[in-house]
Amino acid sequence: MVTVAFRYVRMVILSALFFAYLLFPSLYRIGDYVRQTNPWSGQKYVELAFSPIQAELACLYGHPIPGADSHYRDEHGVQVSTARTNTTAVTEPIPNIVHFIFGLQNPLRNPQAGHFDFLCYLAVRSAIVSLRPDTIYLHYTYLPSDHSNNNTNVDDPMNNPWIRRLSKHIRLIHHPPPATDNNNIQYSHLSDMMRLQFLLEKGGIYLDMDAFALRSFHDLLNPPAGRDVVLGHEGGNRWGLCNGIMAARPNSTFVSRWLASYEHVDFSREWNYHSVRLPKKLAGLHPSEICALAPDAFFWPTWTWRHVHWMHEELDTNTTQFWQEKIDRHGGSLFGNQVAYHAWSQMAWDRHLSGLTPEVVRRKDTRFNLLVRQFMEEDL
Repeated sequence: MVTVAFRYVRMVILSALFFAYLLFPSLYRIGDYVRQTNPWSGQKYVELAFSPIQAELACLYGHPIPGADSHYRDEHGVQVSTARTNTTAVTEPIPNIVHFIFGLQNPLRNPQAGHFDFLCYLAVRSAIVSLRPDTIYLHYTYLPSDHSNNNTNVDDPMNNPWIRRLSKHIRLIHHPPPATDNNNIQYSHLSDMMRLQFLLEKGGIYLDMDAFALRSFHDLLNPPAGRDVVLGHEGGNRWGLCNGIMAARPNSTFVSRWLASYEHVDFSREWNYHSVRLPKKLAGLHPSEICALAPDAFFWPTWTWRHVHWMHEELDTNTTQFWQEKIDRHGGSLFGNQVAYHAWSQMAWDRHLSGLTPEVVRRKDTRFNLLVRQFMEEDL
């Protein structure tokens, strides 16, 4: 009798575990939804409505900042700033070059590192089409193809079909792996430091691999003298300045100070302090060194559950027409002051981005797909 009861209990437990396994993705999504949308999550503050202030609009459109330094362009188109000290300084524009970083982790040992895929291709294509840069640098350590199963593909980027498509428009810059390539390295923070180093040395534009340039950056590449870095606020409450999209002149004092702050930091104890909150703090301490943009320039909609869903929900015919007309009217963006969109892959990958293919982007009408279709080559 005991044996029969034991077998019955074991069967019930195994059945429960089996069904839990089958339902895990749905249960996980439900739990994630509740975690993110409950009244105590704080996401409602990130989603707060906002209005750009004059200084933010001046930085976006290359105008003098009210109450700050005035500037004009000479007969050669070079910006000249007249500071309150009655001295003049000739300031070159931010270089129209683009930096991407990908593949710092070995995907053969760290499958979660991902591959240079269709979404990455679209991000680089957006820079090619919208920014028309002098150079695009793709900094990498590993660039395997989607289906690599041997070390050859890791070593040769041209085995990746998306890299082959982009190869005429990009310069591949290989960086050797860290001396101690192990699981203790915080690769996200390594990427944070590398992007600042590249901007400090060469200047230009930095874009995350899930960031899409929607329109020209021409105006914002001409910030007033001394304001050598352009960052965008994250969140309607402007709680931070995000490093996912940046532009800077070489040798920026602000970037140098920011990079120096990474020394002697235990990154296992923090997530986004140095990448979002610290630059906001530094901007408050050194406001004359930075041009800060309103949230809708780079980082709106945000990473919250509702905003991500809004970007990827399927649209009916009338709504599609409404947003397509807006995109056409704004020259490629959803909103009048938007020049880029960060797709927040950490929040959107499982639910939306992982399933994107050329066919899905062309066929399915979502706000995100409407934005990025313009970057697909015709033979895809």
